[in-house]
Amino acid sequence: MNSMPLDTHVTLGHSDLRVSPICLGTMTFGEQVDELASHALLDHAVARGLNFVDTAEMYAVPVRRETYGASERIIGNWLAARPGVRNKVVLATKVAGPSRNADWIRGGSANLTPAAIGQACDDSLARLRTDVIDLYQIHWPNRNVPAFGPLYFDPKLDKEFTSIHAQLDAFAGLVKAGKVRHIGLSNETPWGLSEFVRLADAHGLPRVATVQNTYTLVNRVPDNGLDEMMHGQGVSLLAYSPLAFGALTGKYDATGFTGANEAQRMTRFEAFRKQRWGRPEVLEAARQYNALAREHGLTPTQMALAFCYTNWRVASTIIGVTTLAQLDENIDAWGTILAPDLLAKIDAIRWAIRDPAQ
Repeated sequence: MNSMPLDTHVTLGHSDLRVSPICLGTMTFGEQVDELASHALLDHAVARGLNFVDTAEMYAVPVRRETYGASERIIGNWLAARPGVRNKVVLATKVAGPSRNADWIRGGSANLTPAAIGQACDDSLARLRTDVIDLYQIHWPNRNVPAFGPLYFDPKLDKEFTSIHAQLDAFAGLVKAGKVRHIGLSNETPWGLSEFVRLADAHGLPRVATVQNTYTLVNRVPDNGLDEMMHGQGVSLLAYSPLAFGALTGKYDATGFTGANEAQRMTRFEAFRKQRWGRPEVLEAARQYNALAREHGLTPTQMALAFCYTNWRVASTIIGVTTLAQLDENIDAWGTILAPDLLAKIDAIRWAIRDPAQ
């Protein structure tokens, strides 16, 4: 077991939130992981030094009407059964953006209104069985952006939406009411972050503390401008999917996504294979990264996680697990150092296969 301590916490943005550099993501809770097992994972994460838990109103994933809100309810039951733990944990959740074919979330509305933000917050507080959300994030932008796979912005798809100023006003009301401590964004672009910061500073509204975006060996899009924006504005990156839905663990190297163990989510859930994570280019790049890790005496998981854990851009890395063994493996990778020559070889693969999971 790696003895590198996790007790050196990082501050998120200009907030007063102090979090562990590893965050437990919970989108598997309520689908792949039942409540009892989820509670065991949460207990073990806290025991290992993690104080940061991330969820969302739309979880579990893949999204279904029947599991909407399940992850928050599981966390809420865990907190309720463990008095005193809430004060030790930084709790983050998200309000879903405009509908992505989920008509059970606000009737499938294509616009995230201020009223919807307020109601969603109240509903999350009830499911989480807490009085305050430490970090409340917009899950994806409430406007036309190329997110979750599309590559290009198309201005012809623009339409009316609640303005960023109005969204910030809604969040200001939640902060003033004591329901939310700090706010964040997710799946955001450099322009979007710039507007949120500019309007907050101009109008005395809550300032964004974090952006939660994909950051992984097969998707380093934040390197292309978002990192400069975040650094300049004092906003922290929360890196999600560091293992690329398991592709960077090596579990799919031999079989591909469809021939692996049926318990593996890329095999079990066809919806994931149809998204960016299931592209042939992702598997090819992952195989190259995984082989590189082994050549340097590391497991693929160690190298992929260390790339995030040691990256100056990343404040906290969000790990998603389904077993205690996976949780320990992810945490034990903390403290792994990647030599300069290995980082150069990682960049060479990226040069050849540029961000296939974008």
